[in-house]
Amino acid sequence: MIRLTKEFTFEAAHVLWGYDGLCRELHGHSYRLYVTVVGEPVADDSSPKLGMVMDFGELKAIVSREVVSRLDHSLILRRSSEAERLLGSLEGIAERIVVVDYQPTCENMLYDFAHRIDAALPQGVRLHSLRLHETATSYAEWFAADNE
Repeated sequence: MIRLTKEFTFEAAHVLWGYDGLCRELHGHSYRLYVTVVGEPVADDSSPKLGMVMDFGELKAIVSREVVSRLDHSLILRRSSEAERLLGSLEGIAERIVVVDYQPTCENMLYDFAHRIDAALPQGVRLHSLRLHETATSYAEWFAADNE
């Protein structure tokens, strides 16, 4: 088995409604997401992907579609009455607003990303882990083995 990892970046803002610290304020992050998949390299001599677990370009396309293009330069809000009020005041100012059913913490975002990415992977390739940096020195990790 071989593990492949690809790094992605995106910019996004969020609010943690009801939080007792500074993150209750509207603020943004330069996120770095590391996606690691695991699988056996193709052993078929006639395959153009001989020796590959999967093409890095295919992994990039999946993560871009499922996560990055959806969230890059967006405002991520938990569905709530507070979000509804804010959405009303942002009409005509901001278009890239993503409303989710969870508090948009680094940890909860990883659960969401894991589900989206894993469902899109090709047969024989499994999601191994995710690491999401919210800042240069702070990150959360998700491992498939911890969630089986």
